[in-house]
Amino acid sequence: MEGPGNPGRFVTTEAGPSDDKAGNSCVDFPVAVVLPAGGTGERTGLQTPKQFCTFLNRPLISYTIQAFERVPWIETIVVVISEESTDLMTDIIYRFQHRKVRVVQGGSTRHRSICNGVQALNQGPVRKPKVVIIHDGVRPFVEEELLYKITMAAKEQGAAGAIRPLVSTVIATTSEGFLDHSLDRAKYRASEMPQGFLYDVIYQAYQRCSESDFEFGTECLHLALQYCGTNAKLIEGPPTLWKVTYKRDLAAAESIIKETLSRSVCIIAGGSAQATALADALQQAMASLDMVQELDIIPDLMGDNARCLSRDWNFVQVSVSSPRPCEVEAIIRALEAAERTVLHPAVLVWEAASWERSVGRLTEIISALIRDRSTALVGQLLQA
Repeated sequence: MEGPGNPGRFVTTEAGPSDDKAGNSCVDFPVAVVLPAGGTGERTGLQTPKQFCTFLNRPLISYTIQAFERVPWIETIVVVISEESTDLMTDIIYRFQHRKVRVVQGGSTRHRSICNGVQALNQGPVRKPKVVIIHDGVRPFVEEELLYKITMAAKEQGAAGAIRPLVSTVIATTSEGFLDHSLDRAKYRASEMPQGFLYDVIYQAYQRCSESDFEFGTECLHLALQYCGTNAKLIEGPPTLWKVTYKRDLAAAESIIKETLSRSVCIIAGGSAQATALADALQQAMASLDMVQELDIIPDLMGDNARCLSRDWNFVQVSVSSPRPCEVEAIIRALEAAERTVLHPAVLVWEAASWERSVGRLTEIISALIRDRSTALVGQLLQA
């Protein structure tokens, strides 16, 4: 398996409009997503299917859904699951407030499940999409810029798919287990997800494909070519398209999410001049350590400053006077009202009468807390 690589910035549903270069206004047609997530996860060696394995108090499938829900021009996300996972998926949708999701029961094979998801987009309350994106429920690191490229290429060509260079050389073996020949790695690519299709193309491909395709096939692009004559446009994707396959991949995904979630900090300084000075000092210290990519200092979360509640921040409140529980309560109420508590943002409150001598130490502690995101420290009031 290819390594995770640099994940870039992992954002969540609560984040604001994407900063990617993809022109949202250019997607003026309905787009939907089908996420097959009915696998048993046998290769992970775990009893729980990998798509439902939890880290940072959130199941993997929820992170993947988030990546699509944050894209404003995607209207509907069909999650295809096994019948026995229906209640679990319903609970995930409720707990993490997924608003674009529709759950569909899968089939006995991958193609049967995807077919069920595609057919569901032509039924019920959702409007039929112009383009449908097919992606794996266990590939959480997908960026809007790539989704935009896939979507527009699918609209123009009928089908499009992400590819990556091969990491290992592919060889053929004899029936006796000896080397037959090897392929020139430079001439081949690995087919990845996401893949995009004109809805009518992928729908007709599934209507026409054989029982053998349903039972043993895995490549949707091949179906579009074989049964609809639609040759897909291939687009090279980033290293972040890797798929959670083995148990160790879950740890890698958690590490990536921890790293990326720790790169944005909002410091709430209150109205005190001393606290503002401390906030400025922390900002300089964090910048010198290259701790964060985005950092903002605001006096409170009221009025225009409430915009920060729609961003994927770690919230740090600083104070240099006596404890102010009312300030903490105000932040908690604001986070709850914005439905941000499901992300478990780190809210830190500092009491630092001699902060000039401890800025470096405070910076180290903040860094450790927002990177580790330990649930054991949730609700703790820390005094320095």
